[in-house]
Parts: sequence; C-alpha cells; structure tokens
Amino acid sequence: MQDKQSITDNINKLKNEKNAVILAHNYQRDEIQDIADFVGDSLGLSREAVKQDADIIVFCGVDFMAESAAILSPEKTVIMPEIDAGCPMAAMVTPKSLREKREEYPDAAVVCYVNTSAAVKAECDICCTSANAVNVINSLDEDTIIFVPDKNLANFVASQTDKTIIPWEGYCPTHHQILAGDVLLMKEQHPNAEFLAHPECRKDVLEIADKILSTTGMVNYVQQSDSKEFIIGTENGILHRLDKENPDKTFYHASQYAICPNMKMITLDSVQKSLEKMEYKIEVPEDIRKKAKRALDKMLEVKRSK
Repeated sequence: MQDKQSITDNINKLKNEKNAVILAHNYQRDEIQDIADFVGDSLGLSREAVKQDADIIVFCGVDFMAESAAILSPEKTVIMPEIDAGCPMAAMVTPKSLREKREEYPDAAVVCYVNTSAAVKAECDICCTSANAVNVINSLDEDTIIFVPDKNLANFVASQTDKTIIPWEGYCPTHHQILAGDVLLMKEQHPNAEFLAHPECRKDVLEIADKILSTTGMVNYVQQSDSKEFIIGTENGILHRLDKENPDKTFYHASQYAICPNMKMITLDSVQKSLEKMEYKIEVPEDIRKKAKRALDKMLEVKRSK
C-alpha cells in the first residue's frame, strides 16, 4: 500500500515524463487541489488548458468539465481519473428534450449553462457561466430565452433582466442541500460574517445572501473584502482554497451537507492510475465539438461581469 507522499511523488514524475498538466475544480478533495497545477472553476480551467504547452490534460472534475476542455483543446489528450464522475444537473437535460422545448418556443433563444454536456451545448445558441449569465442574456436580440438546465440560476437571472426567461426544471442536488434555516442559524452564531451564496442555491437562500457570486467571484471577493469572517454557500470543497489563500480570514460552510459525492470520487490513487494507464480519455465527436465550441466562443465574446 503506497503512502500519500509516494503517490504524490509518482504523480509528479509521471506528469513530467508525459508532459501533463493537472487541473482541479474548486470542489475537489483537499489533496487533489494541492497536487494540481491549476485550481479554478470549470470554464476557467478549460481556458487554462488551452494556454498550456502540455500534451495531456488530467481534468479533476466532473464529466461536462472534461468535455469542455476537449472542446477547446482538440489537439490535446484529455483524461479524467474517474469516468463515472458525472454531474446530476447536467444529466437533467438531453439534446432530444431541448429540441422539443425549442419547438414550443420557436422565437426564443436558447442559453445553456456551461454545466451541460457537449451534446446539449451543440443544441444551444450561446453558453454562459454563473458569473456572466446576466450579461450573456442581455447581449441577445431575442426577448424570450430558454435557459437550461438550472432553474435556480434561471430565476436569479430573471430578477436581473427585463427579458422573459423560461427556466428548465433542473437543479444542483448539492446546492439544494443548503437550506435557509441552516444559513440563518450560522448567521446567528457568526453575526460579523458575510454570507456569500452561489446562484445555484434555492431562491430563499439567495434572498438572505449578502453577495451572490460564482466560485471565482467568491475567491476574488474574499481577497478584496475588509471582512474577516465569511459563511460560504456553495460546495464545501472551496473552503480549502479560501483558507489557503486567506490565512488571516475565517470561513464557515453554510451547510455540512453541501458535498458533491461525484466531485469527491477522484483520489490521489485514481489520478496516479489515470496517468499510468492514460485513462479515461474524453473524446467529443467532431461535429458536436464544432457546434459546442461555437456556443462557447459566442459567450467569450460577451464582456464578463464581476
């Protein structure tokens, strides 16, 4: 049985031998974030993959994230240590169901959150992130928008725009574990703490937030804020990064249950095996890749909000 240090040493050795780079999402296990070359949100990591002079991208996240890296970096080999690490919310919309919805609203534009499969991205007009969703929607000529797959993000966007938003009935099970009652209890216990909520949270949770921010938005806001205490309303894995980057500040999770089991599938051992065996390769059919990339490229042309 290998110990943690020997696995880490071997990962670094394999990485150098194979010219690989390790990307880890903010929600990954602490030890995965610690061995990663870059830690960030899903789209930010995929864009980082494009910049890297690497032959292999080891993507420590869930399926749609590795697909995004493959869409944007087709000349590189993208591998994912745990092939079963899927996103339940992304699975709540399929190309077929989206096409059927478009038939109901033929004059509507379709905006899909990056938390979707490559095949669904290929069916939409433009993608968005939680940080730029409002700007993306306001950039469109259409007044009616079908927004997939997250109804909570859709409802938040609807409150920030005059356009008509048709939400998809999808949601993130992990963010749904964050309840307003739990947050109010934490606020009572830590009256000086700011509550930062991710827009995938329920509406009643967003209503009591001091700030509604994407994961990258949280990282940036905390660094600039004069506050010393924060209650964090997103998947608890991000607290590791926040603690490391802000040792003079204190962070509390909004709910002990806000843990994504799929994000936590990836371990040091599975990263080591993925580099040894070059598995599991993520490949997107070229026709789908081109259409999905077009939707991502359109998004990247829109000025990003803070």
